[in-house]
Amino acid sequence: MSPRKAAISNLFAIVVAAVAWPALLLQYWLMFWSASPGVVTVRFFSYFTILSNVLVALVAAAAATGGNWKPLRGLRRPAVRGLAALCIAVTCLVYATVLQGQWHPLGPQLVADRALHYVVPVLYLAWWVFLLPHGELAWRDAARWLLFPFAFCLWTFARGSVVHEYPYPFMDVDRLGYPAVLLNSCIVGALFLVLGTGLVAVDRALRNR
Repeated sequence: MSPRKAAISNLFAIVVAAVAWPALLLQYWLMFWSASPGVVTVRFFSYFTILSNVLVALVAAAAATGGNWKPLRGLRRPAVRGLAALCIAVTCLVYATVLQGQWHPLGPQLVADRALHYVVPVLYLAWWVFLLPHGELAWRDAARWLLFPFAFCLWTFARGSVVHEYPYPFMDVDRLGYPAVLLNSCIVGALFLVLGTGLVAVDRALRNR
């Protein structure tokens, strides 16, 4: 990567982080008053939207700071950056096609909602496609990336069995039952696999750009 393109990439990473972190803090602040801090914090990190945006914000911060701080070095790996691209793309697609019509946020909640579900995904995916080096992803990465949503499902079902609260309607076991929820989860899992494979294909196609 040329010095000029590297500088532009770092600047864009700053933009991504500068949008993602305030949006996450705003969403946490909006939820903070609904229960005790401990309950709110667990509930906050039980949304895939939050987890995917946190991953994006960390990856962008690692790029913007040069990644010299040891805990951030792993976030500069192509596979981690690809995972962040996949998760934030699924967040955007599922929200736009399934969830958006089920509620109508206003005011600050609308700002947080649009930033986390649309602005951050578009900015990050643009950065990943146009400003990052490519050609280091392998086809097996698409399968490995499934571990992230799988772990999220396990946590969701385990927590839901205790508090009877689920982050998304299509995962509500109490209302839909396990057969329907598992089917919905498999459909979303297939989306992860298809999009993940597509991201690897894009990465390989852009290798000699």
